[in-house]
Amino acid sequence: QVRLVESGGGLVQAGGSLRLSCAASGRTFNGYTMGWFRQAPGKEREFVAAIWGTGGITNYADSVKGRFTISRDSAKNTVYLQMDSLKPEDTAVYYCAADVRVLTLTGVGYWGQGTQVTVSS
Repeated sequence: QVRLVESGGGLVQAGGSLRLSCAASGRTFNGYTMGWFRQAPGKEREFVAAIWGTGGITNYADSVKGRFTISRDSAKNTVYLQMDSLKPEDTAVYYCAADVRVLTLTGVGYWGQGTQVTVSS
């Protein structure tokens, strides 16, 4: 019954911005590490960003550092990903991840259904 629902994806031109949201239900993830992964067609799902449940510590993939910002609102059980200066190579389905133990696919406890982000040249 745990659900992670992503929203905010869409089509944007290079250099534009999008804000993704991930609303969790069925369980409170306070104290758990949350994150975002993405997967382009024909490619392996890859880590994008993570935020620790305590301390506000964050981690980012090198490819998005300085452009993406992950944040969370514990009261709303929601995680966000602010994406600025988007590039065509950012095009992918973005997945919300909950209970991230290790920044790999097998280290994720729960996955959302994904939201499509398309960046045109």
